[in-house]
Amino acid sequence: MEVKAANNPDDPRKGVGFVAAALASPVTAVEAALRPLTFADFAGQAKTIERLQVMVGAARKRGEPLNHILLSGPPGLGKTTLAFILGSELGRNVRVTSGPVVEKAGDLAGLLTNLEEGDLLFIDEIHRIPKTVEEYLYSAMEDFRIDIMIDQGPNARSVRLTLPRFTLIGATTRAGLLTAPLRSRFTLQTRLDYYDTPTLETIVQRSCGLLKVEIDAAGAHEIARRARGTPRVANNLINFLRDFAQERAQGIITRPVAAAGLELLEIDAAGLDEMDKRMLRAMAENYGGGPVGMSTIAVAVGEEAETLEEVHEPFLIQEGYLRRTPQGRMLTEKGYAAVGLRPASPGQPNLL
Repeated sequence: MEVKAANNPDDPRKGVGFVAAALASPVTAVEAALRPLTFADFAGQAKTIERLQVMVGAARKRGEPLNHILLSGPPGLGKTTLAFILGSELGRNVRVTSGPVVEKAGDLAGLLTNLEEGDLLFIDEIHRIPKTVEEYLYSAMEDFRIDIMIDQGPNARSVRLTLPRFTLIGATTRAGLLTAPLRSRFTLQTRLDYYDTPTLETIVQRSCGLLKVEIDAAGAHEIARRARGTPRVANNLINFLRDFAQERAQGIITRPVAAAGLELLEIDAAGLDEMDKRMLRAMAENYGGGPVGMSTIAVAVGEEAETLEEVHEPFLIQEGYLRRTPQGRMLTEKGYAAVGLRPASPGQPNLL
């Protein structure tokens, strides 16, 4: 099949921000419709799924609320989806919020007192809850009560609120930022890892079926291997390639169509986007391959250090393009090769 040339370089969806935007943007109704609702429909993360199934089965038999669970891992791997699956499997409501939204103790008290017995409270980016608010979570998680202060000065008094037995599902992309007291109160702490290509192919085929997008096996493989091991990225690529296939092919996503569309997005065969390559190139050309700090890299490429740490760095380390050392990030031989450069000669004199 002949694919028309990509002749619109100003396409707003093209460029360095596609992957970061896909992982940071709010979930749309279309994306929410693609989420599996049962463990049977969830592909990948076999160990995490088995652990959750054990906990759900035991909670059902005892007739008790589920114990608290902490899900960690890079964005886009299914932490929110698993929270909704837990609610569906248990037949309970899931209330959703995020760490930055809970700014003071009154916000937390409002969330907790509106829960019903057995409900699930899902807090995304739980590591970003202010420390003063986090301390109120301790008694809420252990004793299902919360003490808040009313008024100020001589009229100040403490009011104890009894809470229904609930389940806290915490999600974080940076588990190391959680304090030890909070982390220890989760019965299960489990990490989600990047998906392999065969599993992502299954997810791509399922999503295309739900969206009524015609795709062949080769097209699904092409999307899966460039999706950075992340289902959310894969689903966003499907939405773009559906438009691309309708405009510049015959509405069917084949391998040539998928390859041409992904080249338009500047996502190469290894799943690296332009921002990944900017990072690698800056490290190689400006800092001799490192070691160099992430804040320095962020200034060099014109991006927030937090975005690079949460979105780009985990994938680059997992795939062997970077490695972290006590002195900073260092480029590997694979990282040099990705930007068409060679490591500096080991015989080069050291200034220190």
